Order: sequence, then structure tokens, then C-alpha cells
Amino acid sequence: MAEHLALEKHDCPACGARAEWNPGRQALVCPYCGTVSPYELDQSGTVHEIDLVTALRDLPQEYRGWKTDRRSVRCRACDAVSVFDPGRVGQNCEFCGSPELVDYDEIKSPLSPQGVVPFKIEEHQAKDILKRWFGSKWLAPGSFKKSAFLDTLRGVYLPYWTFDASVDCDWTADAGTYYYESQKVRLSNGKEETRQVRKTRWRPASGNVRHAFDDEPVPGTQGIDVGRLRQIEPFPTGDSVPYDTGFLSGFIVEHYRVVLIEAAKRGRDQMNSKLMAICGAQVPGDTYRNLQIRPRYGAETFKHVLVPVWLLTYRFRNKPHQVVLNGQSGRIAGSYPKSFWKVFFLTLLIIIVVVFIAISQS
Repeated sequence: MAEHLALEKHDCPACGARAEWNPGRQALVCPYCGTVSPYELDQSGTVHEIDLVTALRDLPQEYRGWKTDRRSVRCRACDAVSVFDPGRVGQNCEFCGSPELVDYDEIKSPLSPQGVVPFKIEEHQAKDILKRWFGSKWLAPGSFKKSAFLDTLRGVYLPYWTFDASVDCDWTADAGTYYYESQKVRLSNGKEETRQVRKTRWRPASGNVRHAFDDEPVPGTQGIDVGRLRQIEPFPTGDSVPYDTGFLSGFIVEHYRVVLIEAAKRGRDQMNSKLMAICGAQVPGDTYRNLQIRPRYGAETFKHVLVPVWLLTYRFRNKPHQVVLNGQSGRIAGSYPKSFWKVFFLTLLIIIVVVFIAISQS
């Protein structure tokens, strides 16, 4: 793969300030004078996959580095590593708010991203989505809704690994077919009643599945809870564009903390889990048990891609909260404070309704 060249700096041609990627205009724009930079970013090129086996043995130097001067800092509180322009490092961790940032030096140069999924949701759109989301949380304390946290909203590129593979998978299982038998059951009043009882007839079954996995995603982040991140997926990694530092201008980049070999293991586990479901759907009959799969993987490749997330980290009454918003689709997930009294009265109301239903049916 030919290295995609990128300028180290993206200065405004009019005033000399640092131009930033503008999701609305899909171009580099000066945040001070509004001038659109003539520098063109390639959004039509192909992001090439890298052979996984070769990479795990020894990745060539051409696939390493950020292709521009960068400074990395690690948060001692949450262990996230952020990558900044050398002169624009923040005072607090963007992921947990901690001020305990220290310089981070790798033993080996990082794997450079092959692709970027650029931001499409603009900051003002993200704030509107957040306001509606907070407004829907009626369990939140009344004082919370009057608080202004949106000033801490940051655009962050998160590291993702994606894996491709072709799989030839044999499977065996016990296939079950339901049938019914009549049985007499003695009731509490002493009378007998005939009921149809379901039983299962088991027989051995086997088969084969061939499946191609494309862009199986594995988050490489340390700063955001993976379960929360899964709630705002998917990211269109298949539509990623070749890596260019222009897309990163004005945004924070998180350095991957899940290394390639660990990500490959997680990707394989995810694929095996999906294969279990695919093979299970092939088992004849009504149900199955003892499903065993024997997958053979081939043509394994991967990409390191940066995906866009609007991140809101704040503290309310000394408790940390984090909200994440997909920078492409606008999907949102996160935590928010809950009023003790609102939760108490809601629980009490549920109990009253359950008791009322039980009494009315007795």
C-alpha cells in the first residue's frame, strides 16, 4: 500500500491560524475568520486491508507512526492515552476529567491508522441532541437540568480495529423435535385433569457453514466503557477514507490501548459467537443442544480506523458521568444523575400497581 501523505500543519491561508475539520462543510475551515482551506482531503480513496498473519509477525515500518508531530499523554486515573498537537495539550483528561496527565512514550512506534471515518454531526447539532436527551430523563434532579455541562463537549476520534475473514465451519449438535403426551394431573381440590405435556425427541445432526466476515469491529479504546460504546454502534468503517491528519485537525485522538494481538483474539471470539448463532439456525427441528463448531479461518486481514465520537464528561455532586454520541449517526448513550425521591416514588407506584393487579385477580 502506498503511504498516504498528509501535511503536518493545516494553517489558514488568510490569517495563519490553525484550520480545523468542519463536519458541515466537509472541509478544513478557519475557526477565526471562516476561510475554507484550499487543501483537499481525499474522501474517495480506498482504505487497504493488511494481512493479519504478516502483521502479527512483524509489521513493516511504513505502517507505523502518526505521519505528523504528535504528543501523547496518559491519564493516571483511567489509563486512557490521548494524542495531541504538541502545543495544544489540555490540562485535564477528556475521558474522566482527571488532571493527572503524564507524558506517554511507547517502546515501539504505534501502528498508524489506515482510515478515518470523518465527523458528520457538527458541534451545535450534537448539543441539540444532548439537550433533547437530557430533557427526556425525568428521573434526573430538577437542579441538574438547570446546570450547564455542554461547554465540556469535545470531539474525539476513537481507535477501532476491524477484521475480515473467510470461514469454513463444520458443526455437530443434538437436534430436538417437540411432541406431546397426555398426562393426568391431580389438582389441589382433589380432582384429576388431563393435560398435554411437551417433550423433546433428540437425534444427532451435523452440517457445514461458509461465511465471510467483513469489518468485524473491536474497540481499541481505554477511555470509554465498551458496553456504552456498543450502544452507539455501528460506525460505517466500511466507508472509511484514507488516513489524513486534516480530518483530525481541531479534534482529540485517543491512542489505542488494546494492542493488535489482543484485538485479534477479541475479534476471533466475536466471530465464533456469531458462528454459533449461524450454525444454530441450521440445526433442523424445534430446538438443539450440545452445539459444537470447528471453524477454519482464512484470508484474515485487518484495519486500524479512527471513528468519530462527541464526548461529554462531567461531575454532578461529585459523581462522574460520561455521555457519548456517534459523530456520524447521532446515536447517544451515557449516564446521568437520578433523584433519590423520584426513584423512590416511582418504585412505590410500581409496587402499588402490582399489589392492585394481584388483588383484582384473586
